[in-house]
Amino acid sequence: MLYGRSAEQARLARLLAEARAGRSGALLLRGEAGIGKTALLDWLAGTAAAHAEGGTAGGGEATGDREARGDGETTGDGRELRVLRVTGVEPEADLAFGGLVQLLWPVQDRLNALPEPQADALRAILGTGREQRGPDRFLTGLAVLTVLADLAEDGPLLCLVDDAQWLDRATAEALLFAARRLAAEGVAIVLAGRDDDGFTAPGIPELTLPRLDFEDSSRLLADRGRAPALHSQIITESAGNPLALIEFDAARSDQPHQHAPLPVADRVSSAFRTRIGGLPERTRLMMLIAAAEGRGDLPLLLRASELLGVGIGDLAEAERTGLMYVMDGAVTFRHPLIASATYQSAVLARRIAVHRALAEAATDPDCRARHLLAVATGPDREAALELAAAAGRARGRTAYAAASGLFGQAARLATDPRQRASWLAEAAALALAAGHAAQADRLAQEADELTGDPATGARIASVRAAVAFELGDRNEAAHGLLARLGNAAPPEASGLLRTAAAYGWLAGDADAVRSAAARLAAGTGAADPLVEGLARLCEDDAEHGLPLLTRFLERRTGASGPRDADEQAVRMLALTCGLLLGDDEAALGLASAEVRRCRSQALIGELPYALDLLAQTQLLAGRHRDAEAAVTEAEEIARDTGMRRRLVRLGAVRARMAAIEGDARRVRELADATPPALRTGVDCALVLLDLGLGDFGSALSRLDPPPPGPDRYTWLSLSTAADRIEAAVRLGQPERAEEALRHCESWARATTAPWAQAVALRCRALIDDRPEPYAQALHLHEKGGRPFERARTELLYGEWLRRARRPNEARDVLRSALATFERLRAEPWMRRAAAELRAAGERRVAARVPAENLIDRLTPQELQVVRLARGGSSSREIAAQLFLSRRTVEHHLYKAYPKLGVGSRRELALLDLG
Repeated sequence: MLYGRSAEQARLARLLAEARAGRSGALLLRGEAGIGKTALLDWLAGTAAAHAEGGTAGGGEATGDREARGDGETTGDGRELRVLRVTGVEPEADLAFGGLVQLLWPVQDRLNALPEPQADALRAILGTGREQRGPDRFLTGLAVLTVLADLAEDGPLLCLVDDAQWLDRATAEALLFAARRLAAEGVAIVLAGRDDDGFTAPGIPELTLPRLDFEDSSRLLADRGRAPALHSQIITESAGNPLALIEFDAARSDQPHQHAPLPVADRVSSAFRTRIGGLPERTRLMMLIAAAEGRGDLPLLLRASELLGVGIGDLAEAERTGLMYVMDGAVTFRHPLIASATYQSAVLARRIAVHRALAEAATDPDCRARHLLAVATGPDREAALELAAAAGRARGRTAYAAASGLFGQAARLATDPRQRASWLAEAAALALAAGHAAQADRLAQEADELTGDPATGARIASVRAAVAFELGDRNEAAHGLLARLGNAAPPEASGLLRTAAAYGWLAGDADAVRSAAARLAAGTGAADPLVEGLARLCEDDAEHGLPLLTRFLERRTGASGPRDADEQAVRMLALTCGLLLGDDEAALGLASAEVRRCRSQALIGELPYALDLLAQTQLLAGRHRDAEAAVTEAEEIARDTGMRRRLVRLGAVRARMAAIEGDARRVRELADATPPALRTGVDCALVLLDLGLGDFGSALSRLDPPPPGPDRYTWLSLSTAADRIEAAVRLGQPERAEEALRHCESWARATTAPWAQAVALRCRALIDDRPEPYAQALHLHEKGGRPFERARTELLYGEWLRRARRPNEARDVLRSALATFERLRAEPWMRRAAAELRAAGERRVAARVPAENLIDRLTPQELQVVRLARGGSSSREIAAQLFLSRRTVEHHLYKAYPKLGVGSRRELALLDLG
């Protein structure tokens, strides 16, 4: 029986009922050691089985044990209810994907149904396929999501995760990614973890287990046959901890507990140590072997025990006293605190002897490496090489956190200082890849003090610069990288110099960009078109800078041509190049191709950046709903993968969209949430908001002085220069627009983008107060691109025509402007255009948002699913592209069809979705 847990049982029963109804959910149970987390998981497993057999979900005896997993029961409707179970093991916390192997081993036959990259990822983890796999550490989470959803096709699925605080990080990341993205599959995931061991699960609801009150504690003791007269003392000492109640009751006459100063868990451990100390020495040794091994692998325990002169028979006394049990080929402690007490009560020499025997008996190389580490008391070449090999295997499976830890441990045992530095540098790079920037910087700094090797030094420099960039210090990222690379530009440094230029550009640090360009030219004997182009723009030399970028972009978008060794840095800059040039079509093509690449290769970690750039190009093209869908997906993935810093970088698109639509509250919320170092895009949105609302003074003050260095050339720059000119003219201070006009016209002369040349002409018309540049601008706008800018030109020209008493001409361009503003939901601009139309003599003017835009009826995710389905993709293909389950995709389609007035994919294909 469970006592004092009725509310928790009801919560878990609801979660299970939701899964039976086809809805997914997750819950994290938190509490101190011994509070009853495992008992609740056992109860839930038993309840699921009882329900499947037609029983009730009451508070009866829990069934199952701590290690049961992979069980299948039949539900009342004939479908199988499957239970998967995994338990974190403290000695395996650094063993890459150890928990996932536990969870998925019973269902590995389902991997063949997964998309190939996902199946390969899981086969590598389970040891049934290639050891190496793709570069994205989040691919495993996607594969887990897919396999859980696939299992749920047969019936509801219950996943129970005990001692989550001891899961290896790679397993925890994969499970949490899957848990956050489940929706309509019929999967329930319940995790249980201690509340003081650092395990976090952002985005997963939590339920903290309280201690039992006096009444429930008394009922538990009475159930154990304890006389009421003895309840009070035991309850006082246990403080309502269920395990403590049981253990203190069992030891009631063996040791006093009154006024014990230790925490309850420590007192329970002390009680366990006392009981263990009373066992025969051979039993204690066999228990120590089991505690050191940690996984309950009976064949390994028997091989190791034979080396130490003991055997399975020596566990009989531990089994008789209820401290351990042997079932189904596994040796298990009744509670993890018993294993800890066993290990901690043994002397160091005995522990080393046990680990040495386990290392000798191990057949798994990762297991052997772990025990060799425990044996080593100083530098040990053999152990170091084994750990480095284990780290390489973990890296190949993208368990970057585990690989980082193993390389770090190998470095501690290395006998060669150069090897130690190399391993520390690799540990630092992997820690950064795992998202642990502070740890990466600490490891890189340690390696930096040991190495004189140029290649290792370049790797260290790259890591430390990336850490600075990730933490928001872009100036330090650029200058730190340049300083650590020295004055020479060897081949291994060329890619890092490009990266330094990228950091410098994004930091608005012209000196860093120029320095990187000069050193690249000196090292290669020729100017690098990308970096040299950026350097020219830093000098306000668009005439020469933009053609260099054009040359680079043409090479990147060509059907053939060499790829650069520093592909990641080049790709990052190439994706922004089209925007810098104003070549929206090329930018959209590059961003779309990058998103497709990330989707097809399941590069989830890189996808948010690509989606952000895609959203920027879609916003500029006037496709606001598509931009919203892209940035929403980027936010969800960044959140689900723990990339919290990426979230704040995604605010510029939302801020610009909100500014166009006149949502002042939303723009200001985003501005408040964005760190100063990342505020350029959001600040530009505030300028546009002020301009739309007619607050020209605020708009101009935000741009005075203009942003320094390359920040002037962000993707918003030309529009923002036009904003400055319009605000200054509106205030009657055209002299404050001179620099912006010079920049605008210089940029327009150097680009082939018609919209950019049109904006420059519009600005010249504002300054000169003449109609001819307006007419020329509208002619250029007809060639396409940036509908919002075209509507602004039409609005300003219409205003000029009205003031010039040419109302008929004014109404024509103002109607066009109003129609575009309405389509874009640009309410402040709609009101301005409508007011001008009325002033020009239009009798019936009502600025309104179109009511019959089909895609406005859909959520961002529904829109993405619908577009892919309309293009002919199957539900499984859509699921693979959007990193969802097939059931979730079909759930979105089920909700979208009525909104669109269709009933099938065939009807969907006939719709015009814009």
